[in-house]
Order: sequence, then structure tokens, then C-alpha cells
Amino acid sequence: MSSAVHMVLHFAVPLAIAWFFYRPQWLRAFLILIATMLVDLDHLLATPIFDPDRCSIGFHPLHRWPAIAVYCLMLLPAKTRILGIGLLVHMILDWGDCQKFI
Repeated sequence: MSSAVHMVLHFAVPLAIAWFFYRPQWLRAFLILIATMLVDLDHLLATPIFDPDRCSIGFHPLHRWPAIAVYCLMLLPAKTRILGIGLLVHMILDWGDCQKFI
């Protein structure tokens, strides 16, 4: 998937989730979902910081399976659910980029 499509999806999918599932407070939900993109700060620990051929899943610390398991557990309490959704959507989109299916 091209970098442009990947970035558009990182905004469009959270917007769709916020609009369809959190409509009364869609803007608040959207901003929380977008804030989960801060998980990409772990890319700053890599050399080079950006490598278009590198799969983030399993490589960067906050993109590894133990972290993803924590994101799944975040779905259980209502207070952390939207953060868990945002983080898991982010991981799914990054995994899709690794699969090169878009």
C-alpha cells in the first residue's frame, strides 16, 4: 500500500468508527482515536526511523505482540475501550501495510 493511502486510512478509519459508533460525541471519539497514533513514537527508536520495506508489527516495541495483547485487554473496561479500539485499528492497518494487500 502506498504511504499516502496508508496515512489516509489512519485518519479515515478512525473517523468512520467515531461517526458510526460514537455519533453523539463523534468529535471527541475521533480525537481520542487519532491520539492513539502517538504509538508511532516508537519508530524514533529505529535506525533508520522510516524504512518503507520494514513491517512495523513485531519490530517496534509498541507494535509487538505483548503490547498488542495489552491493547486487546484495554477493550474490556469501558474507560479504556476507545483507546484499545484506536490502538488495535492502528495495528490492523499497519499489519495490512505489511501484507501489501492494498
